Amino acid sequence: MRCVLTTLTAAATLAVGALATAAGTAQAEPAKPTGLYAPSALVLTLSQGDQATAPVSRAVTLTCTPKASGSHPAPSAACAELRGVSGEFGQLVSAAPAGFCTKEWKPQMVTVDGVWEGRRVSWTTTFGNGCEMRNALANGVALSF
Repeated sequence: MRCVLTTLTAAATLAVGALATAAGTAQAEPAKPTGLYAPSALVLTLSQGDQATAPVSRAVTLTCTPKASGSHPAPSAACAELRGVSGEFGQLVSAAPAGFCTKEWKPQMVTVDGVWEGRRVSWTTTFGNGCEMRNALANGVALSF
C-alpha cells in the first residue's frame, strides 16, 4: 500500500511540474479592456391597431453597445440617432409632420422595449394611419423600419 501511495504521489508531483513548466512557457495574451459597457438592446415593433394585443406586423432588433447590430435595416444610423436624443424616443416623432393625410382611422402603433444605456425602457406611440406615421417619422431612421 505504501508503495502505491508513493507512486501516486510521485506521479502527481510530475504532473504538477509538467503543468507548471507548460504554463511558464505559454505566451500571454495582450491585456483586454476590463470595463463594462452599459447595455443597449431594443426590440422595435409595428402593430396594426391601438391596443397592446394588436397583431404585430413588423419587428426588428437593435443593439447599440458595444457596436451597432441587429435586424434593423440601418443599425448604425439608428443608434447614432438615438444617442443624439439620449434615448428619448418621443423626440424622434415630429410634432408638426410635413404633408397631408386623410382622417382615415387605421391605427399604427410603434413600440420600443428593452434596455437603453443600462436602463429599462418601454415606449409606445400610436398614429392615426400609415400616412400620418410616415409623415411624423419622415426625418428619422430609428423608428422607420
